[in-house]
Amino acid sequence: MKVAGDSGEMVEPQTGEVQILLTSKEDPVSMRSLGAQYISKLVKISGITIAASRIKAKATYVHLICKNCKSARAVPCRPGLGGAIVPRSCDHVPQPGEEPCPIDPWLIVPDKSKYVDQQTLKLQENPEDVPTGELPRNMLLSVDRHMVQTIVPGSRLTIMGIYSIFQASNSSTNHKGAVAVRQPYIRIVGMEETNEASSRGPATFTQEEVEEFKKFASNQDTYEAICSKVAPSIFGHEDVKKAVACLLFGGARKNLPDGVKLRGDINVLLLGDPSTAKSQFLKFVEKTAPIAVYTSGKGSSAAGLTASVIRDSSSREFYLEGGAMVLADGGVVCIDEFDKMRPEDRVAIHEAMEQQTISIAKAGITTVLNSRTSVLAAANPPSGRYDDLKTAQDNIDLQTTILSRFDLIFIVKDIRMYDQDKTIASHIIKVHASAQTVSNDSRTSKEENWLKRYIQYCRSECHPRLSEAACAKLQSDYVDIRRGMRQQANETGESAAIPITVRQLEAIIRLSEALAKMKLSYVATEGDVAEALRLFKVSTMDAARSGINQHINITPDMANEIKQAENQIKRRLGIGNRISERRLIDDLTRMGMNESIVRRAILIMHQRGEVEYQRERHIIVRK
Repeated sequence: MKVAGDSGEMVEPQTGEVQILLTSKEDPVSMRSLGAQYISKLVKISGITIAASRIKAKATYVHLICKNCKSARAVPCRPGLGGAIVPRSCDHVPQPGEEPCPIDPWLIVPDKSKYVDQQTLKLQENPEDVPTGELPRNMLLSVDRHMVQTIVPGSRLTIMGIYSIFQASNSSTNHKGAVAVRQPYIRIVGMEETNEASSRGPATFTQEEVEEFKKFASNQDTYEAICSKVAPSIFGHEDVKKAVACLLFGGARKNLPDGVKLRGDINVLLLGDPSTAKSQFLKFVEKTAPIAVYTSGKGSSAAGLTASVIRDSSSREFYLEGGAMVLADGGVVCIDEFDKMRPEDRVAIHEAMEQQTISIAKAGITTVLNSRTSVLAAANPPSGRYDDLKTAQDNIDLQTTILSRFDLIFIVKDIRMYDQDKTIASHIIKVHASAQTVSNDSRTSKEENWLKRYIQYCRSECHPRLSEAACAKLQSDYVDIRRGMRQQANETGESAAIPITVRQLEAIIRLSEALAKMKLSYVATEGDVAEALRLFKVSTMDAARSGINQHINITPDMANEIKQAENQIKRRLGIGNRISERRLIDDLTRMGMNESIVRRAILIMHQRGEVEYQRERHIIVRK
């Protein structure tokens, strides 16, 4: 098509610089399978960017000038990381009497050459594609022109590119004889950022799948069906399973007009006795969530969870490498042995849990990384087992700052009851007996895969909001909970171990949205709010009320006896004296006092700070 030129004539239009990006519906190949047979061919791979270099100027045409005859020419450069091929001789024919041009006469004129922007990225394998026990591989990528500075470290990419080779600058010194050895890299010709829903497996859902999902969601008992698919090998713990299901689906993330982002991810803490299947829940979530990273508290440092600054060996530049919270962006981080973490490392995830970002300011790099993750943590009480004789504060030995960031806190106790023990034993024996037959059956993995696909579909398609009636119900219930907690604080004279704040109100909203999302409903109803409140009450509220204050109702007679025991303890011990707890109890029981009353009196005095425990359970009176 011709257009009118300056003089009015029809001329061919001039095309400016055009950059063509390719996309493909093919499945990505594994980074490990890229070999010599792929050189100069188009490949598609996916992974996580772990580093991005500074922008460099890459010449497309090099302007040369002959130092003898001053004739000029432009030589095109090879794309990617290749250089220009400069001719050895000048093609100027010398006149009679003129000195011929020597070999290699060309000088490069940088100012007259043409340049484009170029940047190199480092792409690492997705954590879920790395074989067990192997280290993740990484690949060098080269991007140019419009694609530079569009990618930040930590984002998941699917790229199309030409698998190419280049002569590494430092390899010539190491391998003097290895002229033919080249480093591979990929020259990108198409790139798409994988959003959080489609980061693992194919993002597209077939028509049959969508119809099956919608049919499943329209059933009456969708919620129960999903909860029965959560960790089917674990007996009981119905409410924990429901909470884990809510965590996998997540609430709706909201962006407010003033730029504030409200998190939609749900954080759950399981606290309790050993052998109550806490780690099994974490392992199940790691397998089922579309994106998941599993770490243990003792083996994780603050830098490993958030991000570390590393110096590149070749270019001597610093670059960022994302940790577990960044790699699991859009998924779940499972942290086992949460109580064994060092306090300074635990503080590092405060910001990631509420603001969903990780701010870094070290080695001249100041940046903010996204970590939109749910956290599922498992912890033991300080004494190993949950002790009913202690208060909630002593059992939950975590700071209120981190506790308020968890939406649901479950106290999982190993209760010894004859009937329950019998059913649990028969269930576990059945699981072990039928384990061999299951390994040949692919049905279980198909079930897991179906749940993963359904979670992916719900997370990408459905973003529910609360209805008017649900808002009103939630408001009145939250006010009632706060009033109840205030009354309890007034009666017992101490605040609850787990604070009930506005964060907890947001937690109930997120749970309601997650329950609506399971049914693919765009509106969270009063029923969803009621179930979210019930879950909140059986978990966090019970944990806040747990401990000794809840279990023993003190009668006036008992209160009188405790008062007498306190007086006897003070009389028996002067201020600053030490005595073993066992000996003190024995002395007072000989005087005719009840042992449980004496223990209770010591505990109350310890809470008030009147007595203090020292090593080997020695008691010292302070007031």
